[in-house]
Amino acid sequence: MRLSTVILPIHRWSEGQQVWRRAEELGFHAAYTYDHLSWRSFRDEPWFGSVPTLTAAATATGRIRLGTLVTSPNFRHPVTLAKELITLDDVSGGRLTLGIGAGGVGFDATALGQEAWSAKERAARFGEFVGLLDELLREDATTREGEYYSAVEARNVPGCVQVPRVPFYVAATGPRGLRLAAEHGQGWVTYGDPRGPADVPVEQAPEVIAGQLRKLAAACEAAGRDVGELEKVLLQGSTAEKPLQSVDAFVDWAGRYRELGITELVIHWPVPDSIFANDLGVFERIATEGLAQLG
Repeated sequence: MRLSTVILPIHRWSEGQQVWRRAEELGFHAAYTYDHLSWRSFRDEPWFGSVPTLTAAATATGRIRLGTLVTSPNFRHPVTLAKELITLDDVSGGRLTLGIGAGGVGFDATALGQEAWSAKERAARFGEFVGLLDELLREDATTREGEYYSAVEARNVPGCVQVPRVPFYVAATGPRGLRLAAEHGQGWVTYGDPRGPADVPVEQAPEVIAGQLRKLAAACEAAGRDVGELEKVLLQGSTAEKPLQSVDAFVDWAGRYRELGITELVIHWPVPDSIFANDLGVFERIATEGLAQLG
């Protein structure tokens, strides 16, 4: 099992670079950031762009993997995103992972002046988006006409450092998203039950993930893939569980999900006076000691 972190893009780089370097020093497998224009309670607070932040982080670090968790079609187009990704993969020396999801109905969904998409349209767009992005990152030139996204002789030379392209970690809980994870993903991401922490008791949270893993396995079987080929990533912070309260709480939580088949845990870097407020000293002990205590 691997342990990674999410660093919100809220810091001016004069201080933010120290956080990303510290994440590497602590031994995290990867450091991700949210790809939003703004997000929930941070809407009126500092919030920087994910791709420039990750590019800067790539130059400030040398080992840790970097990525989005997650990018969505809400304000992205596959053609321009592909160009940014091959550049970031190059700057990072092949350390980029693309977490990608369908997006939601938050602030990003209407920031460009569009009407919010229905759940059906969002899913349809996501499927087309992922398929085109996959091709763009694999081919030197791409032409494809879609219902929502098209490319006309879009060039991506020299392509990704990672072959055949940067890995996709597909965030999905529904059937269409799980099919995309099975067809295009090198990893699958869940944050738990989409209903949120208020609706799912702590003791029921693991069974939610177990059910999702069963559906992922079925989707992989239907696609002719071994579900064991995919990383299974759990993003902490959207359930009523409190694994960052102590090292013991983390070990208990991590062990439970390792038994279910989760291969990578992602915990939020503490942000004071926010929903991600946690003791930094405890967090750093979890980073350096937590997995070792699993045995």
